[in-house]
Amino acid sequence: MELKFLHILTYLSLALVASHAALPVTYWTTKLPNTPMPKAIKESLQPSGLTEDKSTSVDVGKGGVNVGVHKGHTSGGTNVNVGGHKGGVNVDTPGGTHVGVGKGGVGVTTPGHHGKPPVSVGVQPGPSPFLYNYAAKDDQLNDNPNVALFFLEKDLHQGSNMNLQFVKNANGASFLPREEADSIPFSSEKMPEILNQFSVDPDSEDGQIMKQTVQECEEPGIKGEEKYCATSLESMVDFTTSKLGNKVQPLSTETQKENTQMQKYTILGAKKMGNNNNNDKSVVCHKQNYAYAVFYCHKTETTESYMVSLVGADGTKVKAVAVCHKDTSQWNPKHLAFKVLKVTPGSVPVCHFLPQDHIVWVPKN
Repeated sequence: MELKFLHILTYLSLALVASHAALPVTYWTTKLPNTPMPKAIKESLQPSGLTEDKSTSVDVGKGGVNVGVHKGHTSGGTNVNVGGHKGGVNVDTPGGTHVGVGKGGVGVTTPGHHGKPPVSVGVQPGPSPFLYNYAAKDDQLNDNPNVALFFLEKDLHQGSNMNLQFVKNANGASFLPREEADSIPFSSEKMPEILNQFSVDPDSEDGQIMKQTVQECEEPGIKGEEKYCATSLESMVDFTTSKLGNKVQPLSTETQKENTQMQKYTILGAKKMGNNNNNDKSVVCHKQNYAYAVFYCHKTETTESYMVSLVGADGTKVKAVAVCHKDTSQWNPKHLAFKVLKVTPGSVPVCHFLPQDHIVWVPKN
């Protein structure tokens, strides 16, 4: 237990050191000067002063790492709790920081500004609907927020109404610096070692979800698709610039306020993104459920990206990213989009809005 405890705390300390956490930001500014970070990337960065918020809380699911940092008060302290099936070890000093190491993973939380609670993380088992070779189950048409995200390109115009649900990001997993991420195995054959490193029960829901994420990353893409799972911000930037060049613009969906209810939204306007020469090229990166930030990125030649302004029935304004796929002929015929829209592969362009923690990269104008 003592050796395991020391191992976890050593790993955790790496995630909390500001110099390590700043590495992805430094790489970004060097590789992509004068390129603003979209909200989805900012929220996936480690804490230690990397965002403008007075408090930061980053969660990594039940099987991973949860880090919260509070700024603005001089008083502080640390509580270390190592739990398991039969109790644990506690180390306390005055203040509000709590470090918990239980059978589900590692957690570090500190009360936020004015008592703001840390963000909780929830993950849903099942394949991602944003994978082209994914086959949906019939029961996934019910009570699934992703169902509402798909629509036909002909409906992308001012005045069009859609029933949508923009919910708060459930997956708060944060980026590790590339050096740290590269030191951790990421393959199906190493899964026992990976789960043991994060203290995740292989038979638990978290364990199954992590296995599925790695398997999806290892599967070959469909014809015409170039795919890559980025385990760090640096590797995401490298993959994207290798496909689109260094003059790129990353975009993510942003809402005026969080709304957990399905409601009618009206499109106020839609602007096609990307330059005139490469407006059918983009790299879309979907955040996966994992112990730290992993993004499933893929590039195709037949996509168009839009920034869409919407307003909800309750007045909520949303700037949403929409991606339209002009050629779906290679998609799985049982993909969720076809079930929702009642169309067949390759018949019509299929569009979808991106959840708030996903990113589309397009060539700059």
